Amino acid sequence: MPNESGFVPRELRVDVVELAIAGLTATPKTLPAKLFYDAEGCRLFYRITELPEYYLTRTETALLRSLGRSLLPDGLHDAALVEFGGSDETKARFLLDLRDGSGEPVFNTYVSVDVAETALTELRQRLAVSHSYLKTVPIVADFMAPLDLPALDGDRLGFFPGSTIGNLDPGAAVEFLQASRDSLGPNSWFLLGADLRKPPEILLPAYNDSEGETAEFNLNLLRRLNREAGADFDLRQFRHQAIWNADAGRIEMHLISARDQTVHVGGQAIRIAREESIHTENSYKFTPRIIRDIAAAAGWDLHRSWTDAANYFGIFLLRYA
Repeated sequence: MPNESGFVPRELRVDVVELAIAGLTATPKTLPAKLFYDAEGCRLFYRITELPEYYLTRTETALLRSLGRSLLPDGLHDAALVEFGGSDETKARFLLDLRDGSGEPVFNTYVSVDVAETALTELRQRLAVSHSYLKTVPIVADFMAPLDLPALDGDRLGFFPGSTIGNLDPGAAVEFLQASRDSLGPNSWFLLGADLRKPPEILLPAYNDSEGETAEFNLNLLRRLNREAGADFDLRQFRHQAIWNADAGRIEMHLISARDQTVHVGGQAIRIAREESIHTENSYKFTPRIIRDIAAAAGWDLHRSWTDAANYFGIFLLRYA
């Protein structure tokens, strides 16, 4: 195979092979978004968050910075912060650095749940230096799977920033919030970041940037399959596409085949037609009412919410109902 395919024979990962074959033999073809986040995928995504078109991160970060202690429920102290999908502590730091009325840190424990093991190891090393008082507990796991958290004394606040909730179909979003509610337990709280609906001319450039970083991020998924699932994708034969699906209220990312071709994954041949799509990601956009309804279906009450001045992004504080 040519070098551009990214094909490097290595020991196969059975879980990746199974996920890939299940998605690529479905109709229509799909690949789960969690496969984006190998080490290179994480690196590319962090670069995307710094692009001028990608308003989500800078808008949410500005909210976290400006709102500070007002984001937390009254009386929260000696608490555990549990971040779902947190391979990097950048946003969590806005909460971890907060102090209570006596000047003590609000949070004494930080639990970060993510599939990126290397990133979690590096996170723990950084926090051991910057927050030496903090008990840091990385958990290598898919936050959508059943999760047993360590015993957590005192108050508990779940944290799910970045509008990652938008990558879940509505039913899966409810299931995730139900599962997180069960994991956190009675009297817990949950801080949720969600991207809000706005005109497509604002939404689409965030997923189809002028520098091609999002395209590279999308194509890197195939490169990962070449490495971990014994696949032989030629990346030159696919192009990135982002569209706004108004009926579903979501941005969709696809990889479009440039020609009729046969690829192999884990030894299985898979036919892909010219212009056929592999659907790689959804990013649902919300209204405050939709967030309230999803939360209620999962057993949470919407306690407070905040948006930026342009109503681009919202942060929602949920309370265990």
